Amino acid sequence: MIEGISIYEILTLSSILFFVGLYGFLTRKNLITMLMSIELILNSSVLNFVVINKYLYPNMLEGVFFAIFIIAVAAAETALAISIIINLYRLHTSVDISETETMKY
Repeated sequence: MIEGISIYEILTLSSILFFVGLYGFLTRKNLITMLMSIELILNSSVLNFVVINKYLYPNMLEGVFFAIFIIAVAAAETALAISIIINLYRLHTSVDISETETMKY
């Protein structure tokens, strides 16, 4: 238990974050909202790493190190994706997913 909150409540929150992100990724047509959904999925995995590490090994920090690594990778992924989305917007004046098919040619 982490300061009055049980592990079940935190894992439930993590599951909700994951499925909201998955729903947003599968149903949205806008590239920005799809990127935000991917960030929600990554944040739920970070939350899982930290909570499970705190529950199983309270004196070790492996879960925190994995979380920091995931956050760094997510930041790099977001910067790259935003630059691609900006270039798409300059070409097509839209960030709709159907417009990305023109990048093939």
